[in-house]
Amino acid sequence: MLAALWPLTVGHLLAMLLVILPFALLVALVEWQRQIQIGASLLVIGFGIFLLVDRRHPRALARIRPTQLGLWSFAVAIAHGAGLMLVPIYLGLCRASDFDKGHEAAGTLMNANLGMAALVSVVHATAMIAAGGCSAWLVYHYLGLKFVSRSWFNLDTSWAISLILVGAIALVFSLTD
Repeated sequence: MLAALWPLTVGHLLAMLLVILPFALLVALVEWQRQIQIGASLLVIGFGIFLLVDRRHPRALARIRPTQLGLWSFAVAIAHGAGLMLVPIYLGLCRASDFDKGHEAAGTLMNANLGMAALVSVVHATAMIAAGGCSAWLVYHYLGLKFVSRSWFNLDTSWAISLILVGAIALVFSLTD
């Protein structure tokens, strides 16, 4: 019986932590919101400056094995958009009063329930893949692969500058609130 008390205690403690910890983290997030916003702003600015200073594009991302496409897609989406697009919303740059009708409708749909949020995400991903796939097919069949190598331009500078601007705007908003 005494030997069973330790695993029972650990299991009960882990179950309580699993339920209580997210709420405790939310309280900490609210209490430290301004500091987190300032830190996130500085992180975004710093990443933009890093991209301006380090002009090399990682060669490892140029050739991906077919078995790694899913992981590559996840990493690139996080690094170039999916994750960073949410930063301005969290930093408070997007206020409910600033939304146009399209953003309001999307917010209403996504807030309706988890199923609707998943449906909106699936429709978005499907539209993005269809547009990208059609563009790739047209380039491959009509323009040729040489078109890509001759006409390619690097968007890293505009990406870096936009990160610095968004971070600076967010920092100003965080410091003035």
